Amino acid sequence: MKVLVLTEYPAPAAGLALQGELLCRGLHEMGVEVHPVHLESDLEKEWYYRWFQPDVVVGVGFWGHLPHLVLHPQRFGMKAVPWLVADGYVAEHRDELNALPLILVTSNWVKEVYIRDGIRGDNIVVLPVGCDTDRYAPHHRDDWKVQAIRKELGIAEDQIMILTAGGDGASKGAQEVMQALALVDAEVPDWRYVCKVWPQARTVQQNQIDLKLAADLGIDKKVIYSTNVVSQTFMPYLLAACDIYAAPSRLEGFGMIQVEASACEKPVIAVDAMAFLDTMVHGKTAFLARVAEERKITEGRCGEGHGIESGRRIVFPKPRTAEYRASVPDIAEYLRRLMLDSNLRRRMGEAGRKHVTELFDYRQVAKRFVEIVSERLGIR
Repeated sequence: MKVLVLTEYPAPAAGLALQGELLCRGLHEMGVEVHPVHLESDLEKEWYYRWFQPDVVVGVGFWGHLPHLVLHPQRFGMKAVPWLVADGYVAEHRDELNALPLILVTSNWVKEVYIRDGIRGDNIVVLPVGCDTDRYAPHHRDDWKVQAIRKELGIAEDQIMILTAGGDGASKGAQEVMQALALVDAEVPDWRYVCKVWPQARTVQQNQIDLKLAADLGIDKKVIYSTNVVSQTFMPYLLAACDIYAAPSRLEGFGMIQVEASACEKPVIAVDAMAFLDTMVHGKTAFLARVAEERKITEGRCGEGHGIESGRRIVFPKPRTAEYRASVPDIAEYLRRLMLDSNLRRRMGEAGRKHVTELFDYRQVAKRFVEIVSERLGIR
């Protein structure tokens, strides 16, 4: 089997790029002929089509990338298989998606979104994102690289560190976590809450809103926002530095960092919805807070990068869930239990590591990819 992977390449420190990179690595280690190429590089893609002549072209992205992931390789007679996430609504390319013999998606929730929005579903197969469990592995608190991060963040040895990481904090549930921490502050050992966010225009504004909330709650001296570009070299040690990874995300098609935190033997707090139903086991590897609110919208506008004209107004035939909000009392209870019981943190972390290694290791994902393509498309 010869596979061409259309992805963000060379890979930046972003989820979709890592998804493609780990598939390539897993396939290569299996002995499959595989090459990555940037999904928007038509010249280089056509070069691979001509000399490499792949059996299948796999495109990593979301429905708005379909012209790059599917339509372009099809013009050259290639068998195209998109591996898609969702942004909550499929606005375009339904005919093209329905005509495909195989669509890969990252979770059952993503599959439900595509079916809800008009994709037939019998051509959709769930393939989770892989995790590099060699890199994302436990590191002892005494490791000087771990100690260096805690010291850099100003966190004392006896303080419990709760971590949330993402493009911004609010979309990962940081506001709900702060409200929960304010509820349990008087009952638990001394703590610090770290939000590691990505530097971008919307993050600056969101950070100000989040920090104002922390001040209003009276916990601002215990909340640390770190706005930095970081690499895959740094992230496992940042996760190792924390005691609890808390990210009850408002919208999540897979939740890669939550899975990576589990691989690093950290207990996770997430929300009982979306992809977490696939990746987390409530009470064993994570605590899943109940959904307190589903925020629905009746219309929206497409933004840049959706594959259709920016600003186009879309009216939904039925209200769409734009985001989920986790129960703050639930998060507070789970934080209280984890912060008071180091043995519980250890047991959940160890169970999480075992779960990820068995189901989401990138080698397992690559093996499953080959099985799906062989079964569905007859490619060996």
